[in-house]
Amino acid sequence: MPLEQEVIGMLIAGYSIVMGGALLITLFLWVKKKDNFLAYGSTLLHMVFFSLAFYFVIKAMAFDYHHPMASEEISLQLGIAGVIWAVSMHFLVFAIYHFSKTRK
Repeated sequence: MPLEQEVIGMLIAGYSIVMGGALLITLFLWVKKKDNFLAYGSTLLHMVFFSLAFYFVIKAMAFDYHHPMASEEISLQLGIAGVIWAVSMHFLVFAIYHFSKTRK
């Protein structure tokens, strides 16, 4: 996919900063609360799978579009990213469900 030369590097840097901050905050809150393992664990799994999906999107964006099978390869990478993103969203919904449960 034709992009300016610096775009992919800026996307990776920006994503890493935001996801790293979110990951650190989640870990800090988990250590501070020391409970709700399923909710915090699911949130971390969401972040891991979302990062994996981001990897496949970047891989698709950086693919050599002059390659004879470029369209098929890019479509495959985006399809894989979509499936992994869907899995990450299921972990997020699972985490929200467990965070919202009331304790008796």
